[in-house]
Amino acid sequence: MHRRTALLAALPWPWWAHAAEPGGPAALADGALRIATAWQRPATGETEGRHCVAVLQVHWAEGRVQVLAEHTLPSRAHGLLARPDGGCVVVADRPGRWLMLLDAQGNVAQRLSLEAERPPRTLNGHVEAGTDGAWLYTTETDPATGAGWLSVRDPQTLVRVAQFESHGIDPHQLLPGPDAADPTLMVANGGIARDALGRKLPTPMAPALVQLDARTGALRGRWTLPDPQLSLRHMAWNTAWNGVSKAPSTADADSPPLRLGLALQAEHAALQARATAPVLAVWQAAPAAPLQGEERAGAARLTLQGAGAAARLLGGGYAGDIAAAPGGGFVLSAQKQGRALWWHPPRPEDLTPVAQVTEPCGLLPLPEGGGVALSAGRGLARWHLDEAPRMLPWPALLAPDNHWVALARA
Repeated sequence: MHRRTALLAALPWPWWAHAAEPGGPAALADGALRIATAWQRPATGETEGRHCVAVLQVHWAEGRVQVLAEHTLPSRAHGLLARPDGGCVVVADRPGRWLMLLDAQGNVAQRLSLEAERPPRTLNGHVEAGTDGAWLYTTETDPATGAGWLSVRDPQTLVRVAQFESHGIDPHQLLPGPDAADPTLMVANGGIARDALGRKLPTPMAPALVQLDARTGALRGRWTLPDPQLSLRHMAWNTAWNGVSKAPSTADADSPPLRLGLALQAEHAALQARATAPVLAVWQAAPAAPLQGEERAGAARLTLQGAGAAARLLGGGYAGDIAAAPGGGFVLSAQKQGRALWWHPPRPEDLTPVAQVTEPCGLLPLPEGGGVALSAGRGLARWHLDEAPRMLPWPALLAPDNHWVALARA
C-alpha cells in the first residue's frame, strides 16, 4: 500500500518488539524534541491535497505532538538539513527545481527557484553541509544528458557558486567524509537512468558509492556491489551526536569501527528477486581482511550485510531510510513490509525487527543515544534498548514523507 493512502486504511494500532540488553533500564530524558519534516495533507471536501513542511515540538512527557509552524510547498519535498542556528534547509523531490530555508522560528527566510540557473538542472532530493559548514551541496541531474552533478551553494542565499560531476548517474544522498582535516564527500549514485521528468528508463543500471574531494570534486574512490540492480539511496554513519548521524573526525580506539550504512532499493525485473534482495550495504574504512578485485581508495570496502535468507524476506528489497543504531549498527525502515529492522555487527547476516507500523520511513537517532525515533503513517514512535516503546499520534490526518531532522534549540 502506498504511503500516501496507507494512513486512510483501518489498520490495527501497531505493535512493537522490544529488544533489551542485560542490566537495568536507563531513564530517558523526557524533554521536548524539535523536528522538521515534510508531509502531505490529504484532500477534503473543501480543499485540495497539498504538500507541506512543518516544524514540530514532540512532548514525550505529555504524549503529544505540536505543530509550531507549517508552510505549503510548490511540490513534494524530500530531504531536509538541520542548521546550527535551529533552522533548516528543505529540498524539492526529484525532479525538483526549488529550495527553501527556514529560520529558527520556523519562518521562511529564503526561497530559491532553479528555473533561471544555467546550466539547468533538477534536484534529486538531498542537501548536505560540508564539514566546516561553509558551503551546501545538492545532488542534481542534467535533464538533457542524465549525468549526475553536485552543486556547491551559499548557505544563506542557496545560490549555486560552483559545481562538479558526481561521477555517476542518479546521485541521491551525500554525506561528509570521515576526516574533517581532509574534507571529502561520500555520494550514493543510485545508478538509475531517468528522463527529464524523472521517470525510469529501461537501460542498464550503474550504482556506485564514490568519495569526492569536497573542494575540487576530484574522485578519491569508487565502490560497487556485485548486483547492479541494487540502487544505493540513503546513508548514515554509525556514530551519532545530538541526534544527527555524523562521521567522526578522528579515530577512537574505544569506539566501534567506522562504518557507513547504505539503504538499498532493489530494481530487479522479477518480483521474486526484488522481494528477496538485501536492503543494506556497509562501507567500512578499515576492514580486518584485505580487499580483492578492483576496489580503490586504500583498504576501504563496500559489502552486503543482513543478507541471510530470513533477513532478505524481512526487508522485502526496499529500505526507505537508515539511521545510526546502538552497538555500531544501523536501523532501516523496510517501508513496504511495515517494519523497522536493526542490523547489529556481531550478527552480520541478520536483521532484527524492532517495530511493525503502517508505512514506516523517516528515522532519527535519539539525542540521548540507545535508539531511534520513527516516522510512520499514523504517528511518531520511539524505540530504545532500555526503555519501553512509545508512540504518539500525528496532530492531524496527514501522510509524512521520507525524512525528518532534529533541530537545534532556538
